[in-house]
Amino acid sequence: MGMSLEIKDIKCGFGPRVVVNGFNATVNSGEILCMLGPNGVGKSTLFKTVLGFLKPMGGEILLDGKAINTLSRKEFAKIMAYVPQVHSPPFPFKVIDVVMMGRTARIGTFGIPSRRDKEIAASMLERLGVTFLLNRTYTEISGGERQMVLIARALAQEPAFLMLDEPTSNLDFGNQVHVLQCISDLARNNGLGIIMTTHFPDHVFQCDGHVALIEWNNVFLTGKADDIITEENMRNTYGIEIKVVKNKFSETTVSSCIPLIKKQ
Repeated sequence: MGMSLEIKDIKCGFGPRVVVNGFNATVNSGEILCMLGPNGVGKSTLFKTVLGFLKPMGGEILLDGKAINTLSRKEFAKIMAYVPQVHSPPFPFKVIDVVMMGRTARIGTFGIPSRRDKEIAASMLERLGVTFLLNRTYTEISGGERQMVLIARALAQEPAFLMLDEPTSNLDFGNQVHVLQCISDLARNNGLGIIMTTHFPDHVFQCDGHVALIEWNNVFLTGKADDIITEENMRNTYGIEIKVVKNKFSETTVSSCIPLIKKQ
């Protein structure tokens, strides 16, 4: 059964300082929303507010019509999972143990994982095509492999929504594509609602998602990628000239943003 996450007229910031004011967006099961915008514009602040790390200064965030601040942390964790941008564990855990940590929301902090919990953790690695990492040491695998493990850990929570903070940060080109393919498949084939932050407009096109373009002075543009990621909007947001190019390959049209760098 599908669910809906509504961000309604949200106002958020740190202490008395308002960073984001009047933001609205809705994400349903099976949809991807990419938050795009320059550094310092408030993406991370908004992200932390949706996750409940920061208390909203105004507006509300609803999960199927229920305010998230009325949910316990355990109830929230059963619905919403989070994949951080960077994760450095203090101990050299096995990959399967890292993924198993995602089951905490289902079994309790001091609960003992059952055979089913272990099977679910292993199945998430299999779903992402990284079963070969199961008994590897997490601290000894590559950045791309760690990112897939963190996604598997989040999926082990069996959430309805997945939030990813710059999921391709510090990954090489191949691993970026692999992670983006994984995100698209999770939404399209598994019905997850996904919110992700990114610095790359092309990622929005590649994920075939909706976009929330956050500009300075609390200007927000939300909608389909083709409608929002335009040459004019990119120029207004980033202060650079770009060309949006559309190429057709077989039955698929691929859009891409190309920056126009002036030769001195």
